[in-house]
Amino acid sequence: MANIARRSPLMGDIMRYDPFYNLDDWFKNWGMRPFSMDMETTPQIRIDLTENDNAYTVRADIPGVKKEDVKVQVEGNRVSISCETKQEKEEKEGERVICRECHQGSSYRSFTLGSEVDEAKAEAKYENGTLVLTLPKKEGKTAKRIEVK
Repeated sequence: MANIARRSPLMGDIMRYDPFYNLDDWFKNWGMRPFSMDMETTPQIRIDLTENDNAYTVRADIPGVKKEDVKVQVEGNRVSISCETKQEKEEKEGERVICRECHQGSSYRSFTLGSEVDEAKAEAKYENGTLVLTLPKKEGKTAKRIEVK
């Protein structure tokens, strides 16, 4: 290990290898970041997508979001799901406010389907943190599979 040398990019000279070179940077601001396990985070939108001959079915898990804050947009074969969360929590001790926590965030998920969707017949239901989309395929426009030779 004594023969390993590192070239300093600023000085242009060779310096001896020091395994603890940036140890101070690693401990800098230690304890200043919150490590709370119960921190509120913006919900991630996880989806399951199934298809049959007539329609696509999308199940999206969006826990902790109100029905009014979920937005679904369909344009051709592109589906976009977005949601916004806003939570406020206040702890009082007598007449004084001891702690006030606010959390606000948004999530967005967009994906493309193999066929165009008939927007007029599309349905969306949100219940118990699960969004279920039924997206019927448009008549007449089907993808043609080309055989590779």
